[in-house]
Amino acid sequence: MTVQNLTVTEDEGEQRLDKWLRRRFPQLNQVAVEKLCRTGQVRVDSARVKASDRVLPGQIVRVPPLPDAAPRLEARIEGVSVADARMIQSAVLFKDEHMIVLNKPPGLPSQGGSGQGDRHVDGLAEALKFGYKEKPKLVHRLDKDTSGVLMLARTDRVARALSEALRHRAARKIYWAVVAGVPHPRQGSIKFALEKAPGRGRGGEGEKMVCIHPAKLADHPDAKRAQTDFFTLWFLGQRLSWMALEPVTGRTHQLRAHMAEIGHPILGDGKYGGGEMDNLGDGWGAGAGGDLSKKLHLHARSLTIEHPILKKPMTFTAPLPEHMVRTWKLLDWKETDVPADPFEAIR
Repeated sequence: MTVQNLTVTEDEGEQRLDKWLRRRFPQLNQVAVEKLCRTGQVRVDSARVKASDRVLPGQIVRVPPLPDAAPRLEARIEGVSVADARMIQSAVLFKDEHMIVLNKPPGLPSQGGSGQGDRHVDGLAEALKFGYKEKPKLVHRLDKDTSGVLMLARTDRVARALSEALRHRAARKIYWAVVAGVPHPRQGSIKFALEKAPGRGRGGEGEKMVCIHPAKLADHPDAKRAQTDFFTLWFLGQRLSWMALEPVTGRTHQLRAHMAEIGHPILGDGKYGGGEMDNLGDGWGAGAGGDLSKKLHLHARSLTIEHPILKKPMTFTAPLPEHMVRTWKLLDWKETDVPADPFEAIR
């Protein structure tokens, strides 16, 4: 905890200092704000101020060291339990007045839908208002069992800008995964198109994507072109590989379907990986047995995008979820032993 000197932005100008502080630091209540001002710990352009004073664009606000604790929750927030509010707030990786970036936990859907129930990021976003009237809006999604970087916009203007950047591929996403076997070659691109499986059978048809070879696209008018770049970061004999995956396109279940199609399903992927003993290519199906978790080992590790207002590139990196941390420890893999962006050198 250190002293911060923060600049009031154009969007923040002409508002009361106490409101500005509570938006920036939701752990502060009104009593704490007034005390900080009264004792001279908070200053504007080096001058003492009152909580009711108004701040102007360009002014510098001195803020003393503050506790990092999340705001104290005494009751439910718009239908969100105290426990869920604490959970989703603890998942925040980055927050400013324009956007919020989460490290989404595995098992939590991004949105509600068929079979997803009523507990999802979009619903829990009521606990991510941090002083704003409206809850932040999702601008993209992750599968329920996929963890990692997930962005939300705090205003409609920012939501449009982020959605536009994602739609025009002005953002770069890198996922980490553990897959069965070792891909040959160790790096490359997968360009199978994807098409929804017909029906709604017990095998998940209708909620599952089927890979279509590019040469057969004429016979599949509903198939959508898809591309995944892959890079093998580390491997264990011929049994398991630590992969970096970059989706050039953003189709449903793209990474899971593509890796399974080339014979290297993602560990824990029962939908696309087959049974644990299935020998897919030179892999061993979606399970490795032993002490390794049976949960999906797919994590949105990083996202690089231009800040929609500040117009500068920003990279957000999400720590691994607990079950993947245990796998890395068991296999003696270290996050610091691999490049953050292995695709950079081959572009």
